[in-house]
Amino acid sequence: MWEYSDKVKEHYKNPKNVGSIENADAVGEAGALACGDKLKIYLKIDNGIITDAKFQTFGCGSAVASSSILTEMIIGKTLEEAKKITNKDIADELDGLPPEKMHCSVMGHEALEDALKGYFGEKDKAEENADKKNNAKKIVCNCFGVSEEEIIKAIKEKGAKSLDEIREINYAGGGCARCVPNIKILLDKYAKVDTQLNPVQFILKINKVLETNVAHELGKDSGGIELVNVEGKNVYVKLTGTCSSCKNASLTLKNFVETQLREHVDKEINVIEVK
Repeated sequence: MWEYSDKVKEHYKNPKNVGSIENADAVGEAGALACGDKLKIYLKIDNGIITDAKFQTFGCGSAVASSSILTEMIIGKTLEEAKKITNKDIADELDGLPPEKMHCSVMGHEALEDALKGYFGEKDKAEENADKKNNAKKIVCNCFGVSEEEIIKAIKEKGAKSLDEIREINYAGGGCARCVPNIKILLDKYAKVDTQLNPVQFILKINKVLETNVAHELGKDSGGIELVNVEGKNVYVKLTGTCSSCKNASLTLKNFVETQLREHVDKEINVIEVK
C-alpha cells in the first residue's frame, strides 16, 4: 500500500484551479489517455508574469494533486522562474510522492514546459529543437532524471548487472517503471554477466539473492526463507514464519522465489521446497 502525504491527500480531495481559461495566453499538454494519464494546463500571462493557471486532468489522485500544486506554484511567478521548476520541485512541494507515482510530477513538468514553449514560439522551431535533443543527454528515466550515459556508467564502472542494482546506484527504474524495458536493453548490451561460476560462487550468489531480494519481501508478511541445499540447478529451500503454513506456498516459490533466482543467478534454476 502506497503512503501519501497530507498535502497529496488535500490536493486530491480539494484540488485548486480546476478548469480552463478562455483565451489563454499559453496552453500545454502532456501524457496520453492510452497510458492512463492526461493533463492540459492553461496560463494567463501579463508582462512576463503568470497571473492565472488552471488545469484539466484525467488520471489518478497523484496526477490531480501534482497538477493542483503546480498551478499554485506558478501563479505569481515570472516566466523565467516557472521555467526553472522541475518535476522534483513539484513532488517536494507535495512533501513527496511514492516512487511509483513520480511520473505524475513528470507529467506536470512536461505540460508546463509544453505551454511555455508554445508561448515563446519554440514549437515551430522543429529543426532547432531536433538539434537540441541530439546534443542533449538522452534521459531514460524521467521520474528521477537519469540519463542513458549515467546508466551505462553504472553498468560499466560500478558493475551493475541487474535492474535492482541499477536502482540502488541511481534510482533509475524505481518510479513509474515505464523506462524498465529500455534499461534492460542497456543491461543486455553492456553488462558482463557471470557465465561460469564455480560451485561456491554459485551458492553464494543464490544465498545473496535470497537474503536481499526474497527475504525482505517475505518479511513484510512475517515470513522468511532458508537455503537448505543446492544440487546442480536444483535449489532446496525452507519457508519459515507465516510462509511455512501458507496455502499458496508453492505459488510463492514458483512465481516469486524461482523468478528472482532465474533473473539474477541462472535461467535454469528450479526451486524445491523442503518441509
